Amino acid sequence: MTQSHRPPSPDPRWQRLRELAGLVGRTPLLALRLRYRGREACIYAKAESFNLTGSIKDRMALHILAAGLSSGQLRQGALVTEATSGNAGIAITAMATAIGHPVKIFMPDWMSAERIALMRLYGAEVELVSHAQGGFLGSIARTRELALEPGDCFLPSQFDNEANAQAHEEGTAVELLAQLASRGLKPDAFIAGVGTGGTVLGVSRALRKSCPGAQVYPLEPAESPTLSTGHKVGKHRIQGISDEFIPALCRLDQLGPVVAVHDGDAILLAQRLARELGLGVGVSSGANLLGALTVQERLGPQAVVCTVLCDDNKKYLSTDLCREEPLRPGYLSPDIELIGLESIACPTPELAISA
Repeated sequence: MTQSHRPPSPDPRWQRLRELAGLVGRTPLLALRLRYRGREACIYAKAESFNLTGSIKDRMALHILAAGLSSGQLRQGALVTEATSGNAGIAITAMATAIGHPVKIFMPDWMSAERIALMRLYGAEVELVSHAQGGFLGSIARTRELALEPGDCFLPSQFDNEANAQAHEEGTAVELLAQLASRGLKPDAFIAGVGTGGTVLGVSRALRKSCPGAQVYPLEPAESPTLSTGHKVGKHRIQGISDEFIPALCRLDQLGPVVAVHDGDAILLAQRLARELGLGVGVSSGANLLGALTVQERLGPQAVVCTVLCDDNKKYLSTDLCREEPLRPGYLSPDIELIGLESIACPTPELAISA
C-alpha cells in the first residue's frame, strides 16, 4: 500500500481521553446519617471529590472534550479557552493539556488562590478579571473575543453546552439510581447548587424518565438570590454557584422551587463535616446538605433526598472555610447532629467514550 493510500492513523488524543475516563465517575454514594431538629434523618450524597481532579466538573469536562473530538470542532493543536470560577477550569485544563492542547483560562480575581495555582500547575495560562473589568461576564466575553482572533480556538462553553447536561444525565444520575436501587430505594428529590445548571438539568432529565414523581430543586445562596430575582444581587462566599447570571442550561421551568441557604451556614456545616465525620468537602457541599435537609423537611422524614458533595476542601485553604465563622440567627446547622455515614459503591461500568 502506498503512503498516499494508507488509512489515516487513529487520533492519539482519543486514547489519552479514554485513559482519563477511567478516573471519572463511578463515585461512592454516601448515606449520611444525622439528627435534624430532634428527628433521625438520612441524606444521600454523591462524593464527587473522588473524580480525577477532585470535583464533579471532571464529568462535564470529559464529555465536552469528547464531543469536541467527535464533531471535529476540537482540532489538533487548537487553543482551549474557558471562563470559570475554578473547578471547571481545573478539570478542563487537566484533560485538555493531557491530550495535547494549550489552555487559556479567564477567571474572576476573587476566587481562591488554590484554584488559580492548580490551573497553572496543570498547564493553563490564567488571566484574572476584576469587578471593574466585568467579573464573570467579562471573563466569558474575553473567551469569545479570543475565539475571533486568528488561529484555531475551541470554546467548551460550559454554560450552554448540552454535553454538560448529558454528562449528568448519562453519568451522575445513572450511578445515583443504581446505587439507590442496590438498597431497594428510589429518589423522591434531588437538590444541587447551580453553577452552570448542567447537574440539575441532566439529573432532572434522567429522573423524569425513571422516577417521574421525583422533584429536582435548584439551590442558591440567600445572600445572592440570582435565580429567584433573575439578576445578580449581593455577594456570597459559596464559590462555584450563583455567579452573575442565570445560565442557559438552568431551565427553571423544568425544576422545582429554588431553595436558598446562607453562605455562613454552609461554611459551618462544611467545617463540621470535616471535624466530625472526616469528610473534607467544599462550601457548596455544606450548602447542598443544608438544602437537602430543607427539602426533606417539606416532603417528610421518610423521603429519599439526594444531593452531591461537589469537591474537596483543599481548594479553600485560603478562604473563610479555614477561619472561624460566627453563628447567626436563622442558621440551620446548630440543629444538625452528625451521626455517621455509609459508603455505597457504584455498580455501573466505567464510562465508555468513542469516536
